[in-house]
Amino acid sequence: MELPPEETLRQEGLIEFYGSFREMFEFFCKNTTIHGTIRLVCSGSTRGKRALWTLLLLASFGMLYWQFALMFSQFWSYPVVLTMSMHSEPKMFPAVTVCNRDPYRFELVREHLEQLDRMAEESLRFLYGSSFSRGKERNGNGNGNGNLSSSRFQLSPNFSLVRVAQIRAGRKHSSVGFQLCNSTGGNCFFKTYSSGLDAILEWYRFHYMNIMAQLPLAMNDSEHQEHLQDMVYSCQYDGEPCRPSDFVHFHHPIFGSCYTFNSKGTDPFWTATKPGIPYGLSLLLRAQQRGQLPLLSPVAGVRVLIHRHNQSPFLEHEGFDIRPGITTTIGIRQDEVNRLGGNYGRCTTDGADVAVELLYNNSYTLQACLHSCFQQLMLQECGCGYYYYPLPAGARPCDYSRHPGWGHCFYQLYSRLRNHRLNCFEQCPKPCRESLYKVSAGTAKWPSAKSQDWVRQALRHQNGYNSSSSRKGKKAPKAKAPRASPWLKVGFLQENLLLSSMGSQWSLWFGSSVLSVVEMLELLLDTLVLSLLFCLQRFRSRSHPGGPAPTPETHLELGEGQPAPGIPGIPRRRGVGGGEEQDLGQGLGQELRTEGV
Repeated sequence: MELPPEETLRQEGLIEFYGSFREMFEFFCKNTTIHGTIRLVCSGSTRGKRALWTLLLLASFGMLYWQFALMFSQFWSYPVVLTMSMHSEPKMFPAVTVCNRDPYRFELVREHLEQLDRMAEESLRFLYGSSFSRGKERNGNGNGNGNLSSSRFQLSPNFSLVRVAQIRAGRKHSSVGFQLCNSTGGNCFFKTYSSGLDAILEWYRFHYMNIMAQLPLAMNDSEHQEHLQDMVYSCQYDGEPCRPSDFVHFHHPIFGSCYTFNSKGTDPFWTATKPGIPYGLSLLLRAQQRGQLPLLSPVAGVRVLIHRHNQSPFLEHEGFDIRPGITTTIGIRQDEVNRLGGNYGRCTTDGADVAVELLYNNSYTLQACLHSCFQQLMLQECGCGYYYYPLPAGARPCDYSRHPGWGHCFYQLYSRLRNHRLNCFEQCPKPCRESLYKVSAGTAKWPSAKSQDWVRQALRHQNGYNSSSSRKGKKAPKAKAPRASPWLKVGFLQENLLLSSMGSQWSLWFGSSVLSVVEMLELLLDTLVLSLLFCLQRFRSRSHPGGPAPTPETHLELGEGQPAPGIPGIPRRRGVGGGEEQDLGQGLGQELRTEGV
């Protein structure tokens, strides 16, 4: 059944839209859940109030989005909060490395080392008018590989110690050093020190590295390896004597004979169940110096390093010294650090994703990566490797008989590394999971005056103890069981906290909710659609100035039920139930409706 034309006119279309921007804005202000917007309509008769509320709303919007900007800035900086908890639980005792600070005088280079000692005597006599007392020479038969003194290597006299006068701040300052030149001799500089002691030690070590570079890379040092009993008189852990399988031996070119206890960390014997001295590691050590290389190691004592398992001990960077003649108690606190990685900072789990090839056969550490990176740069720029660091396959250590300018190259490269001008620190991230050991030490005299007689008597029957060296040759460091202190970095401002903070700010400045945001989006969408319709209407008006526009029809009404001039009209909106016509646009300007077919 078809409706008569009059009834058809009274039916509303499927889609009706606002007739003007003013109508759309007024409808939004009256019906939105955002506080304060209705004041823009209710205060229409008073321009002062309307202007005041307009300024208040604009200021609230400004403050809101300023707070949003601060939140997003903080969120994209990826802040972290450090959480720490301290508790005592059974832990694996850390690895402990001790060295006697008495490096070997290898028989293969014995004559070169004696020549270096004579050069050092002459330098000291020239600088200070005195010399040093050399220790007893070892006149062993060597290890059967012959002596390298007849090789083409000769100690170079071009690196003599000299005094250098410098003018700083109008005053004359004197320093001691030696000159280093490149391979052509065209570029030279003085490696100087304000302290003559530091200059002599560095000068001696520089020549020492050139001498030690003559030794075979895979030399067997069993001829010089000491027995554990020569250095360790007593070893106990948790009241039980140590076993031969509990330590490994290695030789350090500076710190001499070294032993690492519990290096692997897999033996249940080394489980720490209780804190305290009786339940830790107790060592009675002999700190005897034979004076083999007095200018290489001028310190008397024992070098100690407490480190992770399966980690190369970097004694020159992380160790500490214990003087002889005392008993030292060391308390250990273990900090377990878990780094987040990702957006919060770069870290590596096992070093597999690091571009630097590690030259150490143990687990990844930052120091091992830096040493490996520096060694590779040495091979690239200097043509040889640094003697104190491991060498890759096929590489040779530096010495000035084969590489005359390696010292010049090395000291400049090392200075760039110390000043963070090499990319090694960018290539070597920190481990994502790391155990750090913090120590606290206490000392006391050992043995006391009342007990020294019976202590010496007891030690005299053990390992040929010499009572004449009682004050210089023994000490008893004791390490307590570690206390665990896990450190964990967690994200401070995560996505849920960011949304919660934004919601709090939105409620503070406008007293609204998420639906209010949807209303804002609807307002923006309506504005865009209304703008497009007006543009379409203007385009059709120019295209059909005298004829009706095609459907869907769009008309603009002015006043009460009068179509806009020049635009074909469609029936006006009828009242509810077919009543009288209603003018929704009266007093609001033009009204635009689009009716679907």
